[in-house]
Amino acid sequence: MNFYSFYKKFGLYAILVLVFAFFSIFAPHFFSGANFLNILRQVSIFGTAVIGATIVMIGGGADMSVGGMVAMGGIIAAMAMTTWGLPIWAAILLTILFCCLIGFLNGFLTVTLFIPGFITTLGMMLVLNGMAYVISGGYAIFGLPSEYAFLGQGYIGFLPVPVIIFVIVCVAGTFLMTKTYYGRSVYALGGNPTAANLAGINVKKVTIIAYVLCGFVAALAALMQLSRSNSAQPGVGASYPFDCMSAAVLGGISMSGGKGKIYGAIVGVLIIGILNNGLQLMGCNANLVDVVKGVILIAAVGIDCLYNNRGSLSARLF
Repeated sequence: MNFYSFYKKFGLYAILVLVFAFFSIFAPHFFSGANFLNILRQVSIFGTAVIGATIVMIGGGADMSVGGMVAMGGIIAAMAMTTWGLPIWAAILLTILFCCLIGFLNGFLTVTLFIPGFITTLGMMLVLNGMAYVISGGYAIFGLPSEYAFLGQGYIGFLPVPVIIFVIVCVAGTFLMTKTYYGRSVYALGGNPTAANLAGINVKKVTIIAYVLCGFVAALAALMQLSRSNSAQPGVGASYPFDCMSAAVLGGISMSGGKGKIYGAIVGVLIIGILNNGLQLMGCNANLVDVVKGVILIAAVGIDCLYNNRGSLSARLF
């Protein structure tokens, strides 16, 4: 068994165990039930967004606008409840519709203008981030209804509501990608778009739906983040694009598309969450966390490029 085969089979779980063991030994208060629940609460919002980004990546695309949707979605929901006087349910629906529309635009521009998804969504990220700052004036929006706090801060039993939503999204995403015709179509599209088209798969439709799904879960993440912080902040999604990509690639999702599983991305989310939590408990500089995540992203993508369709990756990005 060569290194790549070992990494694909056991590497992800070995990394999870090693990271967990390291912080259990060296990080104060890491090994406790309260902290484990705190890690789950921290990763649930970000992890929800990762599921959508993972579906897009399996289809051979990339969505860099996730953070922008989280930021702008939060601004819209907050303004709907505080400035426009809409009820909570209407604000939630408006946010979901907005993010799904952005996802539709991402997919539509990608398949009709033949702009690489990475570039399309990178541009959309800049547009959304700019809009979030312009509309909010660069300030956080406060004054949300007290009932809304339940979505991001409430509990059902002993489990935080965001964790429950994350689990539901993970189960739904796994079912979609493993048990449905659409899921098989996404894998076929990511593996070989030309062959998928010749096999009768509506490549444009599958691509657009993938981006819409990513917009939908980004809206859920935005709504939970807004509730958890009890305010809408224009810069809240700045780290999401690269964190989502890091978690997905670390979890075995190929940058060239067509390979990887939802459960792998979930494990990647847990590793990123444990790293964030453990380094913070050790009192490390916040910038060091970004350094570690950057190294992980480069290493994971490097392994993927060395052993899995280097030429295809270059073609997709450039």
